[in-house]
Amino acid sequence: MTGSKAKTAARSGRFPPWLKKRIPTAGQAAEVGRLLAELHLATVCSSARCPNLAECFARGTATFLILGDSCTRSCRFCAVKKAPPGPLRDEEPEAVAEACGRLALRHVVITSVTRDDLPDGGAGHFARTIRAVRRRLPKAVIEVLTPDFQGSTAAVETVLAARPDIFNHNVETVQRLYPTVRPEADYRRSLDVLAYAKRRAVEGNLALHTKSGLMVGLGETADEVRECLADLRRAGCDMLTIGQYLAPSPEHVPVARFVDPDEFAAWEAEARAMGFKAVAAGPFVRSSYQAEQVFEPMRGAE
Repeated sequence: MTGSKAKTAARSGRFPPWLKKRIPTAGQAAEVGRLLAELHLATVCSSARCPNLAECFARGTATFLILGDSCTRSCRFCAVKKAPPGPLRDEEPEAVAEACGRLALRHVVITSVTRDDLPDGGAGHFARTIRAVRRRLPKAVIEVLTPDFQGSTAAVETVLAARPDIFNHNVETVQRLYPTVRPEADYRRSLDVLAYAKRRAVEGNLALHTKSGLMVGLGETADEVRECLADLRRAGCDMLTIGQYLAPSPEHVPVARFVDPDEFAAWEAEARAMGFKAVAAGPFVRSSYQAEQVFEPMRGAE
C-alpha cells in the first residue's frame, strides 16, 4: 500500500492487511484474566485497549497497571479512563507480586496511570511494588514504565532506589504534536526525566537501562521522528520502541496514516545506527509488547 493509499485508508477507518491479527484461542488467556480478577488488578492491556491483549494473555503475561485505573490527565491518544482517582490500595504491591509469582514471570512490566494529585506522583507506590516483586521473584527482570512525575527528580530517585532493571518513560510522539496529543505533558520534561535516570544510574554504578517509545501515524514527519530519536540518544536512552498509533475511539486523535512495515524496518535500522542498543519497531509494537525479547540484546550490556 502506497503512502497516499495508507492515508486514504486511515481516513476511511479501514485497516491495511498488515494490521489484521489472528485472535488466539482462549485457554491460558482466560486463566490470566481470572487471576487478575481474583487479585483485583488492572492491566494497561485492558485499560488502554491494546490490540495485543489476547496474544499476550495467551502467552501468560500482562503489563500491570498500578495506582488505580483512573488518570488525572487527558492525553488524546489514550483510552485509559479520565476521572478523579480513588485512594491507593495498600495491598496492591503484594497483589502484583502474587500475580507475577503465580504466572512465573521472568520479565515483569509495571506501569501506572498518571497521578498528579499525589505529592510524589505515586513514586513510593512504584518502589513498594518493585520491592514486593523482587522478594517474590529475585531473578526476574523488573521494568517500570513511569509517568513524568511532573519532572520531580525526588520521585525518580525514589523509584531508582528500589533498583528496577529498566526505567522506561515514553515520549509518545514528536515535540510539535504535544499540544494536540499530550496537552498536559511536556516533551522536554520527558527527556529530562530520562536523562536524569541515566545520569543517576551512571553516577551510582547501577545496572539500569533506560527505555522510551513513540507512536507514528499521528501526522509527524520523518525529520521530526529523526529529531526525536536524536533527542532520546542525547538523553542517554538505551532502548527504543516504535509502533503504529491506533485511535481507541472516534473521540480520540484520528490516525493520519498507516505506516508500512518496510518503513518500520527502516526506522529500526536507523535507530540502531544511532546507537540504541535494543530496538523494536513495527505496526503492533507497544512499549511493553514482548518486552522480554526486546531486552535480550541488553543482557550482554549489563
